[in-house]
Amino acid sequence: MSHLLHDWKELTSEKQLEEIITSSHQKPVAIFKHSTRCGISSRAKFILEDDWDISKDDLDFYYLDLLQYRSISNKIAEITQVYHHSPQVILIKNGEAIYDESHHDINVKELKEYLSNS
Repeated sequence: MSHLLHDWKELTSEKQLEEIITSSHQKPVAIFKHSTRCGISSRAKFILEDDWDISKDDLDFYYLDLLQYRSISNKIAEITQVYHHSPQVILIKNGEAIYDESHHDINVKELKEYLSNS
């Protein structure tokens, strides 16, 4: 469907991350950690964009540029207790990581399953 980019919100500060964690009590959020210099990460981003069919009414989706904001990625790992990978998708609901996947295992279908079963 390739309409994801305009629905992605860029994650650029630790204060914003705290707000995202808090907002996950009202609506689930997902964070995609992306390294713009990594071929695997670019492929994962393409797959997410190509297969995306999750409404922004059901999920807020954030994009983290790891090259610019590595310290935020470290904070995500600390808060969620999910070991850092790149690329990586983390689904957060009620302040807790309920799903994470990395590298070639990133896919929209599995993300949707965790979203609907939580």
